[in-house]
Amino acid sequence: MPELSQETERTRGVLPFGAAEVTGPSMVPTLKHGDRLVVQYGARIRPGDVVVLRHPFQQDLLVVKRAAERREGGWWVLGDNAFAGGDSTDYGTVPEELVLGKVRFRYRPPERGRRSPFALARWALSAVRPVLSDRSASWRLRAR
Repeated sequence: MPELSQETERTRGVLPFGAAEVTGPSMVPTLKHGDRLVVQYGARIRPGDVVVLRHPFQQDLLVVKRAAERREGGWWVLGDNAFAGGDSTDYGTVPEELVLGKVRFRYRPPERGRRSPFALARWALSAVRPVLSDRSASWRLRAR
């Protein structure tokens, strides 16, 4: 389950945007271990959006998942990697108040030891990407 850095919580009250770092494989291939995220707090959540939320049973733990479907009592959230677990199939619907924000961008830090101009140019062209909604999330939900 991707855990996020607690730095996210410190800036939440001051700015509508914050940063987080992904650890774990549950959002592969959309997000990978070590990716950095730009999170918009208080954004309107729609099915398919990648969101940051508090874990329902460990509320000091922040996780990132895809909001699959709005249900009675909150959001049904899923990881993009069905084999990693740690989503609503394990803990059920997540209450609305535990969903903190929507992931807008991900960026990958440059690889260590890669300092050639070609490697830096390649990194610059591919490092920052928007995290788009996946409208097929509800279809994946039905397939499970």
